Formats: sequence, structure tokens, C-alpha cells
Amino acid sequence: MAGRGRGSDRGEDAVAGVSERSLFATPPAIPLPSPTSLVPAPATRPLQTDIPAPSPPLAAGRIARVRRQFGLTSLPRLRHGVAKAAELELDRGIAFLLVPVCLATGAIGYYSLAAEPDFAKPVAVVVLTALCALASRSRPKTHLCFTAMLLCALGLLAAKVETWRAGTRMLGSEISTEVTGRVVSLDRMETGRIRLTIDVTSTARPKLRYMPERVRLSARKIPPELTAGSLISGYAKLLPPTGPVRPDSYDFSFDSYFAGIGGSGFFLGNPRIVSADDGMPLSARLSSAVENARQSIAGRITGIIGGAEGEIAAALIVGVRAGIPDEINEAMRRTGIYHIISISGLHMALVAGTVMGLLRGAFALFPDFSARRPVKKYAAAAALFSIAAYLVISGVVVAAERSFIMLAVMLIAVLFDRAALTMRNLAISAIAVILVSPHEVVGPSFQMSFAATAALVGAYAGWADYRARKTRPPSPKLSLPGLLTQKFLLTTGGLAMTSIIAGSATTLFAIWHFQRVSPLSLFVNLAVMPIVSVVMFLAVASALLMPFGLDAPSLYLMGKALTAMIAISAWISERSPVDAVGLISQQSVLLVTVALVIATMATTWLRLAALPFALAGLLTVSHTRTPDVLISEDARLVAVPIGGGELAVSRARPNEFTVDNWKRALVSESIVVPEVFNKTDGQFTIADAVNLPPGAPFYCTDGVCLARHPSGAIVAHVEDRKNTWKACGFADVIVVNDATGYDACHNPLVLVVTKRQLARNGSAAVFFDRQSAIGPPTVNFAVDRPYRPWHEQRKFSREARGLPPYKKPDNASAPIPAQ
Repeated sequence: MAGRGRGSDRGEDAVAGVSERSLFATPPAIPLPSPTSLVPAPATRPLQTDIPAPSPPLAAGRIARVRRQFGLTSLPRLRHGVAKAAELELDRGIAFLLVPVCLATGAIGYYSLAAEPDFAKPVAVVVLTALCALASRSRPKTHLCFTAMLLCALGLLAAKVETWRAGTRMLGSEISTEVTGRVVSLDRMETGRIRLTIDVTSTARPKLRYMPERVRLSARKIPPELTAGSLISGYAKLLPPTGPVRPDSYDFSFDSYFAGIGGSGFFLGNPRIVSADDGMPLSARLSSAVENARQSIAGRITGIIGGAEGEIAAALIVGVRAGIPDEINEAMRRTGIYHIISISGLHMALVAGTVMGLLRGAFALFPDFSARRPVKKYAAAAALFSIAAYLVISGVVVAAERSFIMLAVMLIAVLFDRAALTMRNLAISAIAVILVSPHEVVGPSFQMSFAATAALVGAYAGWADYRARKTRPPSPKLSLPGLLTQKFLLTTGGLAMTSIIAGSATTLFAIWHFQRVSPLSLFVNLAVMPIVSVVMFLAVASALLMPFGLDAPSLYLMGKALTAMIAISAWISERSPVDAVGLISQQSVLLVTVALVIATMATTWLRLAALPFALAGLLTVSHTRTPDVLISEDARLVAVPIGGGELAVSRARPNEFTVDNWKRALVSESIVVPEVFNKTDGQFTIADAVNLPPGAPFYCTDGVCLARHPSGAIVAHVEDRKNTWKACGFADVIVVNDATGYDACHNPLVLVVTKRQLARNGSAAVFFDRQSAIGPPTVNFAVDRPYRPWHEQRKFSREARGLPPYKKPDNASAPIPAQ
């Protein structure tokens, strides 16, 4: 180690600059001279070069070349070429890169099962495939197949173990009760309310027999001295976790189950502090101390910077982002830079890079020390410690946890003189994440993060191999302006290519999960990324200076940079031509995923096999049918697309979150609220429904709301089951917002959806028969039965049991909310 840097051409950074693929490159073949070429030609025979050969016609030459190419691509030659390329891929370590792919496939298979398996089945599959892999070691191809099956089975078993380990108690029905518990975290929202995460210790009036262990409640006001770790009590309304807002959309009960949240709701009064509860366990004390430190730092940041800039700065430094205004969040989503707010790989990489750059710059001031010591490893160790501290202070959210694993693997690789950014290190981090949290595989955060990282690593590794093979003349010396211009162009080009590669790899995943796309994200990222780099540098400086009270200047500059970022995002958001793009088929996402895996992991010409998968995925994007009617799981809201980019809804004040999701899925720009008529006015009666033109919005009268789909089908929404019969004569779909309702029409051509069905099976999508005008509509529900563990609570609600809402007896005294 002492001699490094003196008289050697292998500097400290030599290892990191070499691609691992070049270590397995096939050496060029050197042709050997034939024996006949060693025999001299007779003297009387003229040399072949002395006689000019007649040149063949141009067309004949092309035909000959095409014939030779077809001869080279015969089936035996193709098989031989595939076998040689596959053997080279295995020598280069592609088998290890496919380990996380197999594990993820097994986890996805578990979550796609129709019924919950017991432990015996996945364990039996693992044992059976392990025995088969062990017995087939003498046959490499068979052994490889059984090993892949074993890894898939292990992924399925890991998902099953995580589900069993979570075991979250989920609230089955809404109820009002007095909640006593310990505050885990608190977030101050933009609306002024405070959201509390509470570990419940007891309930009263009534006492819950199946009490959730953790709930999330909001309050209008809290005591000033309330902090994480305080024991509080208050009367609250608890609600069970909700399911998908429409079929095939994100399941919030799935997320709540693995987050340990058994219910949510709000305090009916203001919670009060019972005690500080000095008997907390050590783990709770540590988590409370970290949470209080986060809140203290966030308060200082927002106090110095102020406004929306202060809220974004608090989100970037400590992960507290509940106070960011909704219009700024929406602008960043439309422009494709919302990933800046979530602490993930970008922030971890910027923090690690800033720390390493500062330390290596400081070490450079002492050349004797840096020439004799591995200062790069010292800087990597300090960066590893800094991102670990960043992970803890940011709240250990899932995205930050995954990013920490990825960066930690790369920094540890630097400590052991390995290349820092390789596909192998990415595979190690993916394996760790899948084994720790298998449920993250089906979430957008995991899919988009690893897709973007894999695409970037694969693209830049291929570019590095190309540059290594290509001989380049020495670059001419440039003047200072020319050098600065070159650096600027290279930096801009690098940012543009990074944005294009990452955006192309994640576009379909974003459309599948969020039904939106950001066509101007390239320009926004080019304009914003330099600002974000400066912001994160100032964030690191603020964190280092904050204990000494010298952080005000850096926070002030950070706020000014964030003001520029917000202005750029808002300006481009107003000019973004496209936002919602509607639904895409699941098979297209799967095909593109296969293409991405092949393209990023293969190093030989076998990567061309990604092209047919990518082409098939793009061709099947639109192979999905848009619902004709959407129904919420509480039966309170019905939506019908009526053409012209308008979405007719059955309530004057619909749920904003649900309507926004439906608008993006159905590519609607605006909503049309119902028009209500009195029965005595005579302007609109139920009998007039048959005269409604196609594409008519909801008209409400006499307890029934009626709308007409552009196809001519009539949709009715009924609040009371006693009014169901009024729409049986002309409606094609009737939604009854009554748990005691039933099919009063007894007509196979009329689809009646009751509140009891929706409570059991979740939100619904209705499709009309476009082939036959007299065909009955079909309905798809969001939740299938038998229930999985994150849906078991659905069968315990009053609506699922066909019971009306609970009403207190007149002689019962109402509980007094806690003040």
C-alpha cells in the first residue's frame, strides 16, 4: 500500500475504471499461415497480383453476400452460435444476475395466488426442487433449470414468511372509541391538521375485542408539549383500511398490512397527554429520540427558510414532507421530478458523493499522506457512515432503506478494491431487498428504482466496453474557454442521456401504476438536476453546521435554489401537453420487463433477443378495455364517461382522491356533477330517463340518479333499496347504496350491484356488451375470494353482513370527546 502512486501506472482509481466484462472478453483470433503459403511459387508462373481480376457486377456481388449470410445463419450454425454465446454469458456471471429475477418471480407468484397457501406447500416445493437440483449436478443444463426453480420457490417462501411475520390486526368496521396509546410519529400537514401514528395500548367505550396494534389518526390541535413517546388518549373514529379505488389499481389495504397499520381515522376532539410513560422499552426510546430529533430539525429548517421552500428542504433533509402544498406536488408530478422529494437513490448518491468529494479534496491538500494511504477507502468509509446516519434521520422509509442497501454494497466494493457500480452489486442489493421485504416487489417504488438503475448500469457499461475497444487519437490541447465549453457539453449530454435512459426504462411502469406520463421530463431534469446537486451540497453543509448554530447561511441559499426549482417546475407544468394516458395492459408491462432484463444483463449478441419482447410489449400496450362504469367500494359514488373528456359522477361533492384516479384511468379532463330536480317541479321525472340522449350526465329525482352512457345504456344510482324497483324497467345497471338491498328486478338483463357486494368484493368496473345491444353487462370486482390475509377484515363489516348502519338507542348517552 505504501508504494501506490509512485512509479506505477496503476493508480488508486485504476480498478474502478475497468469494466468487469472486459475480464472475460474473447481474444481476437490470429490466423495461422497455411502450409501451401510457405512454398514459393514457380518462377515461370506470374504472380496473382500482377494480373488484374475482372470485377464482378455490383448486383451479383450483393446477391453473393446475401447468399453467404443466409448460409451462415442456417439452423445448425444458429444453434452453435446460441450455445457459444450462452456459454460465454455463463462464464461472465449472468447466472448470479438472474438470482434476484428468480426470487422476484417467486414473490410475485405468491401475491398472485387466488388463495392463501399454508406453510407446508411452499416448504414442500422448496425441498423438492432442492433435491432435484442436487441430484442433477452431473447434467449442467438440467441443474441450471432446477436451480432457477429452486430460487423461484425460495422467493415464494420468503413472501409467505413475511406475510406470517407481519400478522397485522386489521380493523373490520368503522367504530368510535376512546383510544389510548403511545405516539410513534407526528406529521404536520398542509391543511393544518396533525397526523399521528399511535401504538394502541387500550380502548374503551366500547372496548375492542380485536384491537389493532397501530393506527394513524389526525387531529385539529394537539398539546404543545406532545412529542414522540408521549402517552395520549382521546375519543376517535376508526376506519378500516380501504381497498383499491378501482379494479387492478393499487391496494391500500395491502400496503397497510405490511406497514403494520390496522386502521386510520381522526380524533373527534383534541387528544390529551396521559403521561410520558417512563416504562418504554429501549427500542421505543431510541425510535422516539430519533423522531423527536427529526421534528426538531424540521422545525428549525422551516423556521429559517419558511414557506413551501422550507417544507421541501425539510423533506430532503429529514424526510418530513406532509406540509408541502398540493399544487407544488402536482406540478412536480406532471413534470416528472417528484422523485426529488422522496429520499431515495438520488439523494443517497448525492450525499455520498458530496462527502467523498470533500474528503478527497481535503486529503489532496496533504500529498505525502494521500500518496502513502488509501484515502479513497477512508472517504468511502466516511460516506458509508454518512448515508447510514442519513437513513436513520430520514425515518428509515422503504425507499431510503432500499437505496441505502444499494449504496452500501457499492461503497463496500470500493473498500475491497472492486468496481463500485456494476450489475453484480445491483443484484446483491436486489437480493437483500427481496429477502427482507418481498412485498416491495409488486410496488412501483421497487420496480421503477431497479429498472432505472439496471438500465443505467447496463448502458454505461456497454458504452465503456465500446470506448475500450475503440482506438482514439490523443485529444488536442484546448484553451481555457474551449475546455470549459467541452466540460459543459459533456455534463449536459451525460445528464440528458441519464434522463433518457432512466425515463425509457420506467415509462411503462409509471403508466401502469399512475396512468400518467411526463413528456417534458427530459427538459425539466436537465434544468433542475444542477440545482438539486447544489441543494444537496448545501443540505450536507447545513447538517454539519447545525450543531454549531452556523447553518443559517447555507439554509438561506438552499431556500433560494429551491425557489428556482419550484418556478421551473410550475412554468413547465402549465405547458405540459399530456398528463393522463389511461390504462395499459398487464401483459405489455410483463413483456417489456422481460426485454429490460435481457437487454441489461446480456453482454453478447443474445441481447438482441430483447427486441421481439420489447416490440410485442409496445404493440400490446392498448390491448385493454376501458371500463364503462366505475363504482366505489362504499357504493356512494358512480362514474360514467360521457365523451368529450368529461366524467359524469353521481354526487355533487365526490371524493377528490378517487375522482382524480378515475379521471386518469378514463382519460377524462373534467367532471360533471349531477343536477337535482324536485319531484313537484315536473321538469324531470324517472319516466323521462328513456328520452335522455346518449352521453347525458346524472339527473337526480325521487331518490334515483340516472345517466346515459354514450352506447345508450342507462345507469341508475339508488340511495334506498325501496326505490330500486323504479329503475328496473329501463336501467341496464343499478347501484344500490344500501347494505340491506337486493336484486329487486329479477331480470337477467339488468345488473344490480348492492352495497353488500361492494363491501365484500371492493370497488367495481362494469363493461357493456358492445357486440350485442341486448347482452347483459358484466362486472369485475377489485377483491377476489377466498380472501388473502390483507383482505380478511372485509367480511366483518356491518355492510358485508347486510346490516344497516349502527344507530344508538335514544336513551343512551353519547360519550364526551376528550378535550
